[in-house]
Formats: sequence, C-alpha cells, structure tokens
Amino acid sequence: MGWFVIRGYAILVYLFMFLPVAVVVLLSFNASQFGSFPMTGFSFRWFVELAQNEAILRAFRTSIVLGLLTALISTTLGVLASLALVRYRVPGANVVSTLLIAPILVPEVVLAVALLLFLNVLGVNKSFALLLFGHVIFTLPFVILVVQARLVSIRRDVEEAAMSLGASPMQTFFQITLPLMLPAVLAGGLFAFTISFDDITGTLFWKPGGVETVPTQIFAMLRNSISPEINALGTVMIVMTVGLPLLGAAIARQLSKKSG
Repeated sequence: MGWFVIRGYAILVYLFMFLPVAVVVLLSFNASQFGSFPMTGFSFRWFVELAQNEAILRAFRTSIVLGLLTALISTTLGVLASLALVRYRVPGANVVSTLLIAPILVPEVVLAVALLLFLNVLGVNKSFALLLFGHVIFTLPFVILVVQARLVSIRRDVEEAAMSLGASPMQTFFQITLPLMLPAVLAGGLFAFTISFDDITGTLFWKPGGVETVPTQIFAMLRNSISPEINALGTVMIVMTVGLPLLGAAIARQLSKKSG
C-alpha cells in the first residue's frame, strides 16, 4: 500500500511538471489564432509565420552563436582544468576545484547581479563579450564535473605505457587520453550549449541593448501579447533542448563502446 501511494504521488508530480509542456506543444499546431481549447484544426501555420519573423530569426542566430562560443570556450577550459586537477599536483587543488565549481552553488540571479556590479565598478559596459563571459562562468562547472568524472576512471598506466614507447606528452594526450575522454568532452560541450541556449536570468542582466536571445525574445513577446507564435517557438526550444542531450548521450554511448 505504501509503495502504491509513493508511485501515485510520483506520477502526479510528473504530470504536474510535464502537462504544461505538452499543452504548449499541442497548441502550437492549433489552426486558430487563439491559443486555447478546443482546437479548431491541425496546422503548421504558426511555424511558417515563425520562420518569417525576422526578430525571432535574429534571436535564434544570436542564441546559436552564443551557445557555440560558450560550448567551445567552456569545453576547452574545462578539459585543461580537469587535466591539471586530476593528473598533476596543483597547490591548493581542493580550493581551486571548489572555486571553479562554486558558480553552480550560487543562485544565478545573485551571480548575474554580482558580475554586473563588479564590471560596472571596473567601467566595463554591457556587450556581447560580457554576455559570453557570463555564460562561460556559469557553464564551466558543468563541463569540469563531467570531464573530471571521466578522467578519474582512465588508468594512468595507459598514458605511461604510451610515453615509455616514445610518445611525447602531446602525442599521448591527443592519441590516448583525448579519445578515451571524448564522450565526456562531447557531453560537457552539449551541456554548455544547452544551458547557454536556455538561459534567461543571467542574459537579462548581461545583454546589451538591441541584442536578444531566444528566451529573452519570448519574454519580450509575452509582455505585449500571447501570440500562437510563442507556442511554436516554445515547441522548437523544447525539441532542441531535449533532443540535443539525447543525441549527445547516444553519440557518447557509441564512442564509449568503441573506446571500451
């Protein structure tokens, strides 16, 4: 009886969490211009209008460029930091590791305000570079955690065997270590891209005037009116943010099988 109640409660919680998402996806295909039930028909009308909305397309381009740059920088720094903390004796390694992971322990709104105030004191104005810097700070800990977990499981004697056969440290890294940790590197990069693409709290504080990402564009559209295009845009966001991690997990699993 106890387990039955727990299962029922868990199902109700999941329904409460995901039913609104399902409603948004369903209404994005509603032929009516009013986003409500009952639906008057099935149509791709709002996706077509979405593709013709220049403001939304511009926001998509900004989000994709920002996400790719964030993923590239965070993954590069995360791999280097993980190698230093796991493979080498770094003075105060525990303190450094805690500082690198600290941004995910602080509420994002607090981090966003603190970074904005700090840079204002230094006389740094809002810019795309500041927005990118903020996203890197927020996504870097996720990459470090994923890559470190994989690097710890890679045996050190495999790398030592390669170097004993004449390979340089650089050759050992690119031919032995990197292929073994590649699934984690890809997973960390996808984490960074997805988090950057979805972020709105920090972006509202850091973005310069005239620059909109997809989440801030949705927020701006909601302040004016609830257009069916918002449902279509939300569906595209859901597909991207759910599909990319699933695709990354599948790729990482295949790479793990090949390397293992």
